Amino acid sequence: MNVKEIVKDIYYVGVNDRTLTLFEGLWPLPYGVTYNSYVVKGEKSIALIDTVNVDEVREFVNNIRSLDLDAKIDYLVVNHMEPDHSGSIAQILQMYPDLKIVGNAKTVEMINGFYHITNPDSFFVIKDGDRIDLGGKTLQFSLIPMVHWPETMVTYIPEDKLLFSGDAFGTFGALNGGVVDKDMETGIYLEEMYRYYSNIVGKYGIPVQRALVKLKDTPLAYVCPTHGPVWHEKLEDVIKIYDDLSAYRSEDGAVIVYGSMYGNTAEVAEMIAAELSDRGVRKIKVYNASNAPMSNIISDAFRYKILVVGSATYSMRLFPPVETFMNAMETREIKNKDFGIFGNYTWAKGIALTKLEEYALRMKLPVKAEFCIRYSPDGDTPSGVKEFVDSLLKHNQ
Repeated sequence: MNVKEIVKDIYYVGVNDRTLTLFEGLWPLPYGVTYNSYVVKGEKSIALIDTVNVDEVREFVNNIRSLDLDAKIDYLVVNHMEPDHSGSIAQILQMYPDLKIVGNAKTVEMINGFYHITNPDSFFVIKDGDRIDLGGKTLQFSLIPMVHWPETMVTYIPEDKLLFSGDAFGTFGALNGGVVDKDMETGIYLEEMYRYYSNIVGKYGIPVQRALVKLKDTPLAYVCPTHGPVWHEKLEDVIKIYDDLSAYRSEDGAVIVYGSMYGNTAEVAEMIAAELSDRGVRKIKVYNASNAPMSNIISDAFRYKILVVGSATYSMRLFPPVETFMNAMETREIKNKDFGIFGNYTWAKGIALTKLEEYALRMKLPVKAEFCIRYSPDGDTPSGVKEFVDSLLKHNQ
């Protein structure tokens, strides 16, 4: 149990999950994950903000009960309908059958579909800008569709300058005692934020930018997401990370992703990394797509400016793990990269480069450098690598 008062009469009642190994069945969770929920006590009404994954409902219910509330919960605000946050709605409704579920029209539709709660008397349907007065605490609602589902909204309490932000500003990582960033070391959460954003939200950069613009004049002292710490002291850092990633702004550095069957394509990747280092690039990540976690590759591809992808030719296609990575980049509509490609073949000349060029064309991502070898690196390869890196870095010179 980790119930904490964030500010007067606003409580964290979320839970840790240190059992789940793959978030959304895809993304590794080496540090676990939280499902955050909050209780807001007004002078006349009480609101619960979001719920938790149904697997953790027992601890969640115990957290709520530990507050020894004098009155029942009047409202359940559903900012985001993904089941890791809405999964306990039915159980909460059983505990407090008279509460009103607060959400927009799309929220209600999804609750009907996911949990078969269809009684219209169970809902309080809001629109953008609507408010609920709890008595000394005001819930103010803003719709931010496609961050990263169509029903997504946020809830603001102007009296405390506190924003319940749903998945926005969230991160992987269970909480280790503390809840608010000022009470913990935040380094791992800020690092995991890159992976969380790029893996889950990455496709929706334009809607995230719209949401940031919509909220930019909102005074903020606390941001309470549905995953990770409550942000207070690190607010500027967190907002900057989301702003940079959603605008596809990158840090200096290079990511090299390759697929190799017998080590020849891998050798070229290592040569490119060495040449980039010799030219002064200090942050370089080299990934073998066959065994590196795709989650980490995607994260660093978002984070760093230079992206180099190399592939052996495999059955007249890209090497399958490289193709998986390029599908991920296309799905997330990656932009603003210094993009270089290289390939290797034995008899099917040009296939790997052609396939990579096709991805680049669909993604509207200009290719700044290309390089290809046949069989294995030879005496001409080092000069070819130098020319490749020359072209890749030309814009910086």
